[in-house]
Amino acid sequence: MKPILFSQHALDQMPDRGANREEVEAAIRTGELAPAKSKRLSYRKNFPFNKDWKGRKYAIKQVMPIVIEESDRIIVVTVYVFYFGGTE
Repeated sequence: MKPILFSQHALDQMPDRGANREEVEAAIRTGELAPAKSKRLSYRKNFPFNKDWKGRKYAIKQVMPIVIEESDRIIVVTVYVFYFGGTE
């Protein structure tokens, strides 16, 4: 299993977007793989959420890290987070 390293940009953005390391690593290890721009890869994984995020309650949080996969490691470049099933 390749080690997962986080760029400083990813570490800076994760709290603002609502993701943590455990979720990002789970998305990479068990999520759905898809190609991304510039020869990068993306992974998507949905997590039950059922909490408030920025004034709305959401049922699902989807974590999508963008990575560069090298022969000996995976580098997380950035992390996107999407929220679904929102109510006020």
